[in-house]
Amino acid sequence: RHVYAWALDHRVHHKYSETDSDPHNAKRGFFFAHVGWLVLTPHPNVIARRDAVDMSDLEEDGIVMWHKKYYPILFFLFAICLPVGIPVYLWEETLWNSFWISFNTRFCITLNIAFCVNSAAHMWGQKPYDRNISPVENFAVSLAALGEGWHNYHHVFPFDYKTGELGNKINPSTQFIDLFQKLGWAYDLKSVSPRMIARRALKTGDGSYESSHIWGYGDADIEKEDLEELERMEDKKVD
Repeated sequence: RHVYAWALDHRVHHKYSETDSDPHNAKRGFFFAHVGWLVLTPHPNVIARRDAVDMSDLEEDGIVMWHKKYYPILFFLFAICLPVGIPVYLWEETLWNSFWISFNTRFCITLNIAFCVNSAAHMWGQKPYDRNISPVENFAVSLAALGEGWHNYHHVFPFDYKTGELGNKINPSTQFIDLFQKLGWAYDLKSVSPRMIARRALKTGDGSYESSHIWGYGDADIEKEDLEELERMEDKKVD
């Protein structure tokens, strides 16, 4: 779908995550979160929240609204015609084979990878930043979705453009944005300080954050002097 529609549902999803107002509420099961929400009638709460969420910033963005207006023809040209036509024109592939491989198969695979962010990345993985929410850090999803599987981080710090603490590590999407920042086409990028991340992980994480998974670290019977020294070391590391 076009940028405007995606951003609308994404904002509703973050604001009302895992409730009846969430367009792809993972509490309704894997299939619903993965693809069911796209083919079933939305919950009335979702419709109400879609109408209420503020989209004025995107409505004032000429490029976003241009994309929304011409999305059907843009999709036809760039998602169907070009991928199908190039093999036919350049190496004499049959139109039938190219249509089924270059569009249907490719589109099916890429869509399901994207859908895993809503399903698998809300179910299976670690929660180093907030153990009380369903989004998780899922390495497999991040690998397939070009960095979009660090979902526990993304829901705790949704304003961080990197969508993951590690930034450029297994996150080609961040590298793409960084490239356009250097060109001046991406700007006002927001991020989170290491100290803020460490504080949140210590407060609400599941214990899998960095050195907290080491045996003996954080034991209830640790000596007071040892704990203070470890805390000083941690402070130096996050500064």
